[in-house]
Amino acid sequence: MTLRISTLALAAVLTLGLAAGVPAAWAQTGTVTLSTHDQALVKQAVDYLQSLQDVEGRFEQTNPRGAISTGDIFLRRPGKARFQYDPPSGLQVVSDGKTVSVYDSRLKTFDRTPLGATPLAILLASKVRLDQDVEVTRVGAYEDGFYLSARNANGQAQTEGYITLVFGSNPTVLRGWTLVDGQGQATRLKIISLKPQPINPDLFVLKDPRTPAEKGEGVKPAAVKKPKAKAEPDAKPAAD
Repeated sequence: MTLRISTLALAAVLTLGLAAGVPAAWAQTGTVTLSTHDQALVKQAVDYLQSLQDVEGRFEQTNPRGAISTGDIFLRRPGKARFQYDPPSGLQVVSDGKTVSVYDSRLKTFDRTPLGATPLAILLASKVRLDQDVEVTRVGAYEDGFYLSARNANGQAQTEGYITLVFGSNPTVLRGWTLVDGQGQATRLKIISLKPQPINPDLFVLKDPRTPAEKGEGVKPAAVKKPKAKAEPDAKPAAD
């Protein structure tokens, strides 16, 4: 499993539409000129995200194939997050502030990628700035909330995908997001609950738990037996 946003995989993420029931047509990209109203919504989102510190809750994720999984979410801004998936998934996704690690206990795989190479860096940045190094590609409102799409604006990072954040209004609350990878594969995450809660810092550490055998280390390749050479038949005496 490669650690692109398709794993969230936080897993992960446009063909399925946005989280929290936002119409799929709104999940389109393209550079836009923000109106005064759009700028006000962006500021509202930034102020809310900047206020988040330690929060935990529950989530429901839909992957690009339509499969649904649930689990616990832990956020500690800046930089740290944990997605603990319920059985039978066996998936853990952890950001320690610099690196995003993904462990799949069923497939026995462990992958790492820099946090800055994923759109999650926008959500977890120490100072949320949607006007610097970030390109806001779409802003819109719906009946009781709003959404915005953003991606890293620096060079090759544009090919790594983007994130669409979905918010509720009155009060402002994060309802979920859709992550889209460089191949256009969309994973949507709906936040079921989210509340302030002190979090054990150990939750944001994920070391490779695999045994050497599971990593394929120290396993000698099976010896290849050479076929036995056939005995040469006795030479017949030459004819007179």
